Amino acid sequence: MSPANQPRQTKAERTAAAREKARQIREEQQKRERRNKLLIRWGVVVALVAVIAVVALVVTTSMRQNAPIGDSGPRAANTNQYGGVTLGKGGDVKTVPAGTVNVSDVPTPSAKPSAGEPANAPGVEASAKGEPVKVVMYVDFICPICKQFEDTYGDKLNQARNDGKITLEYRVLGFLDQQSSTNYSSRAGNAAAAVANFHPEKYADFLAALYAQQPAEGSSGLSDQKLKDIAKGLGADISQAVDDKTYRPQVKYDTQLASSSGVTGTPTVYVDGKQWGVGDAAKTPFDQFLDAAISAKG
Repeated sequence: MSPANQPRQTKAERTAAAREKARQIREEQQKRERRNKLLIRWGVVVALVAVIAVVALVVTTSMRQNAPIGDSGPRAANTNQYGGVTLGKGGDVKTVPAGTVNVSDVPTPSAKPSAGEPANAPGVEASAKGEPVKVVMYVDFICPICKQFEDTYGDKLNQARNDGKITLEYRVLGFLDQQSSTNYSSRAGNAAAAVANFHPEKYADFLAALYAQQPAEGSSGLSDQKLKDIAKGLGADISQAVDDKTYRPQVKYDTQLASSSGVTGTPTVYVDGKQWGVGDAAKTPFDQFLDAAISAKG
């Protein structure tokens, strides 16, 4: 029977059909509302879980980075007993066997130098006659003055090193840990020690990269992952040493040794046993100070 021939619905039937349609619409609306409420609840739960995960990661990372560091541990290969890595011509690094450190072995602090007098730093004496001039630098990777010194004199130092006129020894300290919420100075020092141990040929490039990306003093510093990525970009894998904080005891030892020797800040620079910036050298620009030492060596 065609629709045109279907019997016309009565008013009661039309009313019943309208009520049924309205009932179906209400039920569908209620189902949508229940689904939406459920989705909102799950969305809130997921968001809370994500927030908790982020907070847990931040807290865990902070605890790991700020956890107490032991007083003893390994000393990286190619770092001497004072924490120094010595660079010669090209990328050559003076070979030094690995060892151990113990903070209890740090000598009793010597009398601090008077204002304007040089520190009593060990192992900074002049090289033998006929040998390249010995340059020793105490540095901290979050120290802006260290970066400024490197930016100003780094090319001259590297040229003199490549010309065989000097050897350049870096002693990395954690002096400015208090200027970072994550002990960045010591974390960066640990990373540098790992490069010296596993990839000494990359040491000079790694130092340059850390200065090029130096974080602001007082900031949290570069993350451990960033330190690993910088090294990896140079072809050096230091991930395990960074994660395990392998050489943090060494940085702790070297920092306390420097302090006990009267080194009070960075950069502290010695050229053939004479500390630049103090005493007679207080007003001599570093490039002139270095040239004079090279000339005196003949």
